[in-house]
Amino acid sequence: MSALEFLDTNVLVYAYDPSERRKQQIAQSLVRKAVAGEIAASSQVIAEFAATLLHKLTPPASPESLIALLDALGPIKLVPLDGDVVLRAVQARAQYGLHFYDGMIVAAAERGGCQKIWSEDFNAGPNYFGIPVENPFS
Repeated sequence: MSALEFLDTNVLVYAYDPSERRKQQIAQSLVRKAVAGEIAASSQVIAEFAATLLHKLTPPASPESLIALLDALGPIKLVPLDGDVVLRAVQARAQYGLHFYDGMIVAAAERGGCQKIWSEDFNAGPNYFGIPVENPFS
């Protein structure tokens, strides 16, 4: 897989959350690039996105609308997750003090050969396993 960038869940959520219009526009631009194959994600990101839209967004998405949305996001390149990615996530926790699921994001981005992670949740600036994180909203 040769995607140059990796999309974290929060950016995907902002693309479909109208409560912060500026962030929504920025996120939608990144999602368009992801659907075009320029930015990767992982099944974890898609699952967290679905759970957020179903349970945390106000109003929550209906299952029917979410199914249609997930179909539209189908072209996004997904980095495969396996035991080695889980092991690397644990190593990310040990090395950087990341929450396990953030470690999974870093490990998946590394597995995908990505050179950048787009996220609002990480501290911008540090590199994780040599991969910088950039907050697209700052």
